[in-house]
Amino acid sequence: MGCSYQPDCGGCCFRDKTEEEYRKIKEEKVLQILNTVLKQRDYVWEKPIFLADGARRRAAFAFGQQNNKFVLGFNENRSGRIVDCQQCFAVTENINAVLADLRLFLERFCIVGKEDVKIKKKKKQTSKPATGGDVLLLDADNGLDVVLEYDADLSLEQKMEIFEFVNAKEKIVRFSYRRKNSDEAEPIIEKIKPIIKIGSCDVYVAPGTFLQASKAGESALVETVVKYLGDTCGKIADLFCGIGTFSYPLAGISGNKITAVDVSESLLKGFQLSVNRQMMHNIEIKQRNLFKYPLAGAELEGFDAVVFDPPRAGAATQVKELTLLAPDKRPKKIIAVSCNPHSFVNDANVLITGGYMLKSVTLVDQFVYSNHSELVALFTK
Repeated sequence: MGCSYQPDCGGCCFRDKTEEEYRKIKEEKVLQILNTVLKQRDYVWEKPIFLADGARRRAAFAFGQQNNKFVLGFNENRSGRIVDCQQCFAVTENINAVLADLRLFLERFCIVGKEDVKIKKKKKQTSKPATGGDVLLLDADNGLDVVLEYDADLSLEQKMEIFEFVNAKEKIVRFSYRRKNSDEAEPIIEKIKPIIKIGSCDVYVAPGTFLQASKAGESALVETVVKYLGDTCGKIADLFCGIGTFSYPLAGISGNKITAVDVSESLLKGFQLSVNRQMMHNIEIKQRNLFKYPLAGAELEGFDAVVFDPPRAGAATQVKELTLLAPDKRPKKIIAVSCNPHSFVNDANVLITGGYMLKSVTLVDQFVYSNHSELVALFTK
């Protein structure tokens, strides 16, 4: 599907291709990366999983004044300029449906912010107004969750604008605010708690929580991980567990006990509350920076399988510790999930050099028409 924003927008760089051409390009690109630098070639390349367009359930839009005009959209490729977008073919219908009203709200919100600063200056208080920011949208299973990133304190008038906007929009269930991406988002108004269903569990989503980009993509990743796990059961480590995308379905398999590890205190707090609410007694949650302090030695012994899904940088420090285990103490299977084929190759080469065999790799095309690719791979002793 063609898109008039494609020449400038940094997202869907292959949208001018036919579906067949695009899929061939993406598959060949990933295979070239793997076969150029991967130390083992005799693995099974599974049939790629290509997803439908218009399934992205989360998106981050930039907004602000540009050439004396208010704009809302995505940053231009390799530029800070905002490409003004009225709609986006990549995101869900629910997100597209709110964009026009969101645009009007944000423009009014910024105007109110400027007026508030002028009033403060008259009172000899100096404060620089934020001229724009970012707005993150999540199409949760029970409504839209909005996080506003705006680098200024909110005035009472701005909070009132938020209340009026959200109360008028039935599909928006929560609106949160934070000054910067690194800050914890604070809910301004929450009608109901946003949830997503993972497996058979209704999982509460904290504001700004990282999730798989699409529901279909998440399902494809989970199904592939479960397929690779096969009849292996027992103690399973879910490293870089996030919200518990793999922990929940793996814990639902009889005989499994899951140890879930991640660094985010706020994310794991919500994860633990959700596990308690679901009364799942076979998930143990641990907070740990696996880049600095990977599980090592005796901590890794006794696991029958390890699943890891790190950020784009990969999990080199952690996989190295897995290869340092004595052969009889190593997990039977390691399942790697990666959003970066380059860092995946680095991790895979460490495992292969350390004595593991790469058995299968599956491409999951979660980021349709983009340069990004997701991989799931199975390693065995």
